Amino acid sequence: MAPARRSPPFRQPANLAWILATTGAGASGFLILALLGAARWWGALAGVGILALIGGAAILFRRPPLTRPREAAQANGRTEAGQDRRFAAMLEALADPVLLVTGDHPDDLADHRFLFANAAARALLPIQHAQGLLATAIRAPEVLRAVDQALFGEGIGEAAFQTGSAQSKVWRARAQRLDAAGTGGGRLALLTLRDETEMLASVRSRADFLANASHELRTPLASLSGFIETLGGHARDDAEARQRFLPIMQSQADRMRRLIDNLMSLSSIEQAEHVQPSAEVDLGAAVSDVVDALGPLARAKNVRLQKNAAARALVVGDRDQIVQVTQNLAENAIKYAPAGSVVNLDLAADLDLAGAQRPARAGAASHSLLAPAPVSVGRYVALSVSDAGRGIARTSLPRLTERFYRVEGQKSGENSGTGLGLAIVKHIMNRHRGGLWVESIEGQGATFTAYFPAAPVKAKPEAAAARADVG
Repeated sequence: MAPARRSPPFRQPANLAWILATTGAGASGFLILALLGAARWWGALAGVGILALIGGAAILFRRPPLTRPREAAQANGRTEAGQDRRFAAMLEALADPVLLVTGDHPDDLADHRFLFANAAARALLPIQHAQGLLATAIRAPEVLRAVDQALFGEGIGEAAFQTGSAQSKVWRARAQRLDAAGTGGGRLALLTLRDETEMLASVRSRADFLANASHELRTPLASLSGFIETLGGHARDDAEARQRFLPIMQSQADRMRRLIDNLMSLSSIEQAEHVQPSAEVDLGAAVSDVVDALGPLARAKNVRLQKNAAARALVVGDRDQIVQVTQNLAENAIKYAPAGSVVNLDLAADLDLAGAQRPARAGAASHSLLAPAPVSVGRYVALSVSDAGRGIARTSLPRLTERFYRVEGQKSGENSGTGLGLAIVKHIMNRHRGGLWVESIEGQGATFTAYFPAAPVKAKPEAAAARADVG
C-alpha cells in the first residue's frame, strides 16, 4: 500500500517574507497568501495571512503611528500654552481696562488678588507687578465688594466709582465669575472697567438744557399771562393801559418766537453735524446778502456796516448755514456797537491754520472757542466781525458758546437775547470742520473770527488744454 501523499512541507519562510516585503506587505501580499491557502497550504500559512491583513489595512488607511503618552502630554501642553498666549494678547489689546482676579475666602477683601492686568489697566491703575493684591490696585470699596459678589455670590457684580485724578472720571466696574474647570478649583472672575464720563456729561448737559429752555420759555409766558389777565380784568376799558401793555406783550411774544426758532435750528444742526457739507459757496456774496438784510437794523441804531472782501473767498459749506453764522455774529456786533460807530466784516482768503487764528487786536484777551481737527486740510477763508462796544471780560470768553449763557448786560433790557446764538454758530462751524476765535479788550470792543475750509482751486480751461497739448 502506497503511503499517503503528504503536502509538501513549508520549508522557505525566508522566501515568503521576501515576497511580502517586495509586495509592500499589503493587500497584494494578502491575496497571494489566500491563493496559496486555496492550494491546500492554508493551514500552514493562516497565521502569516492574518499578519499580512493587518499590515495591508494599516497601509491602506495610512494611519499615523500611535503617540506615546509623554509626547501626547507635551503636545497638549504646547497647544494650551499657545492658546493662553493668544488669549493674553487679545486681552492686552483691549481698549478697556481688564483684570483677572481670584479669591479664596468670601468677605475678605484683602484676600482678593489680580492674576493679570492688561495694558489699559496698568495705565489707569497703580499696578507695579504682574500679580498682586487687588486692594493695592483699586481702592474703591464698592468695586471690591462687586468682585466679592462675583466670586462668592450671584456671579455678577457691578459698581460705579470715580477716580481722584486732576481730571476726575466716572467708571463702571463689572465683575463676572468664570468657569473654574481646569484651574485647580480656584475661583476666578473677570473685572472690566468702562469709562462713562462722556455719557454722563451728555446726560447732564441734556438735563441742564431742558431746565434752561423751560426757564427761558416760562419767563415771557408768565409775563404774557399777567398782562392778559390785567387787560381782561379791571383794565378792560383802560385805553392807556392797553397802549402801554400791548407793545410789551408783543416784545415777549417775539422773544418766545426767537427762542423756539433757535431751539429748532440748534436741534436741526446737531442732527446733521456729523455730515460735512460739500458745496462750493461764495462767502463774499453771502456776507453782502447779510449786510443788505441787516441794513435797517443798523440804521435804526445809527451804526454803519462795512464789508472788506478778499479777491477770492470761495469755501466748502452750506450756504444757508454760512449766512446764519454771518448774521448771528453781525447782529451781536450791532447790538453792542455804540451809536455812530462802524461794524467791520473782514474777509481774508488763502490762510493756513496759524494765519486763520492770528489775533487781529493787539493786546486783546483771546480764546479759541472751536478748533478744527489736526487732520483738516490746508487752506482757510476767515470772516472777522468787529465792533467798538464795551467788550467782554476775559473770564467770560470760554463760556460764550454755552447754551443760554449770557454775559452781563444780555440778561435784560434792549440787549436781551436767547443765549443760543453763539452755540448755534459753534455747531455750524463744527459741521463745516472750521474754527471759531474770539478776541476782546474791555472798553474797546470784540472781534469774532469764523474760518471755513477753502474750496480747492480749479484749473482754468485754457491751462488744462495747454497741459493736454503738452502731454
